[in-house]
Amino acid sequence: MGMVQTTRFDSPIGELTLASTEKGLAYLGLPRANGRGFAGWQRRHAPDESVSECRQQNAKAIKQVIEFLEGKRQAFDLKLDLRATPFQLSVYGILEAIPYGEAISYAEVARRLGRPSASRAVGAANGSNPLPLVVPCHRVVAAGGQLHGYAGGVDLKARLLAMESATCPAAGQLF
Repeated sequence: MGMVQTTRFDSPIGELTLASTEKGLAYLGLPRANGRGFAGWQRRHAPDESVSECRQQNAKAIKQVIEFLEGKRQAFDLKLDLRATPFQLSVYGILEAIPYGEAISYAEVARRLGRPSASRAVGAANGSNPLPLVVPCHRVVAAGGQLHGYAGGVDLKARLLAMESATCPAAGQLF
């Protein structure tokens, strides 16, 4: 039986929840998230693991998330414990390769996976992403740059994309 260490902390976008294991960061919960939250993640991915509060184990992740949200960090340097299906993991690999300040469409992610008709499956994988911000699913948009679905809400997605574009204006701007 493993151990999941959790902590809640204030950030520039509101209270966030982090959970990590000995392998790395496993979950990041955004404020006003519309999913099942940490309890749903735990039921699905860590049902037999003990949970305890431990800010110290998550200190590096807290620091990097805050730096990212303040526009002071463009990439994360964290060990991850991504618990997902093989398809989801392949989608997350594409997301992690999207440069800061750029965005691509769901269809482009599907094309890069070699499955051009899998746009909806890509969207579902994005919606299941347990590490938003760190695995930057906010950088995936609908055709024509339209914003659809995001765990923290479409307004937060727009704010993140605008922040990245303002910080990195030479990159592929959406707006």
